[in-house]
Amino acid sequence: MKIDYYNDTDTLYITLSDKPSIESEEISKDIVMDIDENNQPVGFEIEHARQKVNLNSIIFNLGNIQLEKSA
Repeated sequence: MKIDYYNDTDTLYITLSDKPSIESEEISKDIVMDIDENNQPVGFEIEHARQKVNLNSIIFNLGNIQLEKSA
């Protein structure tokens, strides 16, 4: 998984898979899901991200390990 934030457009993109997207579907206002040939999600685009996501902190829970990053 990969998370990219584009400050110039205030867009957050979460990549779930390296498979190519063949279709996109708006699942909520300003949130688009990219779908592969097997109808599985490969990524999510969140427009106006600062209004929807706290970009100052991120926490990863990976089994026994918790990683936290704050701005």
